[in-house]
Amino acid sequence: MGVGLAAGSVRVRYLVYFQYLGTDFNGVAAVRGAQHAVGVQNYLEEAAERLNSVVPVKFTISSRTDAGVHALSNAAHLDIERRSGQPPFTPEELTEALNTHLRHPAIRCLDVAAMREAAQHLLGTHDFSAFQSAGSPAASSVRTLRQASVSPDPTSPFVLPQESRKLQFWSLEFESQSFLYRQVRRMTAVLVAVGLGALTPAQVKAILESRDPLGRHQTRVAPAHGLFLKSVLYPDLGSAPMQPHAPSESTAQKS
Repeated sequence: MGVGLAAGSVRVRYLVYFQYLGTDFNGVAAVRGAQHAVGVQNYLEEAAERLNSVVPVKFTISSRTDAGVHALSNAAHLDIERRSGQPPFTPEELTEALNTHLRHPAIRCLDVAAMREAAQHLLGTHDFSAFQSAGSPAASSVRTLRQASVSPDPTSPFVLPQESRKLQFWSLEFESQSFLYRQVRRMTAVLVAVGLGALTPAQVKAILESRDPLGRHQTRVAPAHGLFLKSVLYPDLGSAPMQPHAPSESTAQKS
């Protein structure tokens, strides 16, 4: 808590924690001037303008992050001076006020039911040419997809336990004897497009049947950093942990 700067007013200092997806930001630090780039700090201070502080609210960021980098829990302190007669915000009031004024234009919930419906079209034995990237050494593009599931994931190895309750993760899992080059990433991208409403489940079936890897929609490729080789299983060895059958690959989408 700071000293009073005007008659009857008190400047109060707060420590706030915040998280963000940095994809559309030029790092966490504010970008000043007439540039088109924007930092997370610009975004926060724009929301803080609605608090009607006597002096402009500036966030002093604890840890800088570069352009495109995400944060699960960054921190900053800020000073707020309310007008005479107005009591300081409680921590709960400040949290609610800031969150109310923060815009979330890029965040959309996934239509998981549609994704699951679309995934059913991929199950079984098909020619997966439409989901194969150029450069594949495979002699045949016919594969048998034994599993294609979309399910909630209660946690992530990259999320602090205290943060996991605030974030929703979805796991997409595919199982096959083998996969074509980038098949899993391309199937993932198409299913996510269905979840976002850019494609319909029926269009996924049409893409599969087209056998065209250069079609308008099937050139989407999910980023590699969300992809995991989950396990390799051998049927004769049972289901003991780490005992490999068909390779199963998994990727996660955050909503």
